Amino acid sequence: MDPFEYLRAADSDQAVAVVTEDPGTSYLAGGTTQLDLMKDGVLHPRRLVDITRLPLGGITHTESAVHVGALTTMEELAADPVVTERLPFVREALLLGASTQLRNMATIGGNLLQRARCRYFRDPTVPACNKRSPGSGCAAITGVHRMHAILGTSDHCIALHASDVAVPLTALDAVVHIQGVNGPRAVPLTRFYLPPGDTPHIENVLQHGELITAVEIPLLPRQARSHYIKVRDRVSYEFALVSAGVALVQEDGVIREARVGLGGVGTVPWRAWDAEDVLRDAPANAETFLAAARAALVGARPLPGTAFKIELAQRTLIRTLETVSGAEQ
Repeated sequence: MDPFEYLRAADSDQAVAVVTEDPGTSYLAGGTTQLDLMKDGVLHPRRLVDITRLPLGGITHTESAVHVGALTTMEELAADPVVTERLPFVREALLLGASTQLRNMATIGGNLLQRARCRYFRDPTVPACNKRSPGSGCAAITGVHRMHAILGTSDHCIALHASDVAVPLTALDAVVHIQGVNGPRAVPLTRFYLPPGDTPHIENVLQHGELITAVEIPLLPRQARSHYIKVRDRVSYEFALVSAGVALVQEDGVIREARVGLGGVGTVPWRAWDAEDVLRDAPANAETFLAAARAALVGARPLPGTAFKIELAQRTLIRTLETVSGAEQ
């Protein structure tokens, strides 16, 4: 690891000002991704600003939403009784997202900002990675890419967004609260992430120095049911091949409201808008679920190593819909 300067921020304003003024300065929170990438020689910050002592943790509730401080850990959010009761697919995604040890360190803000798990991005001996070295190419396209994306890709990058909890949060229209030198702003999670296009190194709308301070998670209606399914190569401590987070409101066997997110398939947490359109005001049956699953994968651009993900994602979404709707065979 390269030498770096360490600074513990006294308050949010100081942290934002220090990081903003120096492109070589980064924030440090739980560090579960940041330190790994520094040890691997992928990131080389000259200075780290420790924000862990700032008052950016905690969970509060209103009638319509859960307000989560950015430094709240994954474990703390998973244990929240309102999340357990009203947002079970969020809790499931948190618990499936990491081991207990990591959940007690990793923060919600950091989880949303975790970097790609692409082996080529994380290996600096590989010269071709447009995320790490813009304009150098994408080694994954012609290399081993089984764990890569099939939705939202471009000719410049197929790296997968690996967050589990971002999948249901995207489906819920969660809002990210941000502090910068020009004041606060709020961005819906559906607009927070940027597909790679021809600038894969720009992954989200944050400007350098801007700090995530909180995430606002709307509550589902009390009659809603939700579930998160994660398909992976092994049972524990593994990233998703595909995943699906679904929430439904039903009335007399008809789906009145549907929210669908997919993981393991997109360069960003994938909101399956077309699937939601198919499901809304349709009967909760096998024909509807199959049509929704097919709609969710329209536009997929698989490569030979990821072609299996189309059918696997469709099957996973159908299974999740069956479970949530109660139509499971």
